[in-house]
Amino acid sequence: MKNRHIARIVIACGLAMTALAASAVDSLYREDTYQPLTADRKGTRVGDLVTVQIFEASSATSTADTNSDRSADLAVEVAGTQRRLRRSASLSNDMQGTGRTERTGRLLAQVTVSIKEILPNGDLMLAGDQMLEINDERQRIHLEGRIRPVDLQENNLVLSSRLADAKISYLGNGVIGDKQKPAWWQKILTALGV
Repeated sequence: MKNRHIARIVIACGLAMTALAASAVDSLYREDTYQPLTADRKGTRVGDLVTVQIFEASSATSTADTNSDRSADLAVEVAGTQRRLRRSASLSNDMQGTGRTERTGRLLAQVTVSIKEILPNGDLMLAGDQMLEINDERQRIHLEGRIRPVDLQENNLVLSSRLADAKISYLGNGVIGDKQKPAWWQKILTALGV
């Protein structure tokens, strides 16, 4: 009789704990963060790291040639019995112009940035900086952009060509960077048109 009474108490406690646990349990499946067990670990949350492989090459050339020729002749002749009057005029206008613009740029780098925001459509907003200092030369790479999660490779790598609204800047500061800038007096002469 005593054993039955203890068994009933244990069963009642077990049922009460089960009911209490069932009321506090959340679903194990969350659609926004679900990853199958067989999937590779990809950055999917704010703060996760993503490596962006920057390979940007740009080249632009513009050429313009202009030629313009215009000529006009005017002649007046009046003939009469006594005298003959003859007048003529000639007008010409020539113009030639040639112009060429060429610019080439190339940037190769690999930068690890973090996920700053997850947009309502699931796209990931990335942003980050990388600072390098070599022989008193500071170089900074700043990157911002938006990617689709499907473009993120298994090793958390994405190509810069997959970035939408990409903003990539590469700035150098130091002795070499200073030598590339014109002197103050050259800026004044340029402003004056000299």
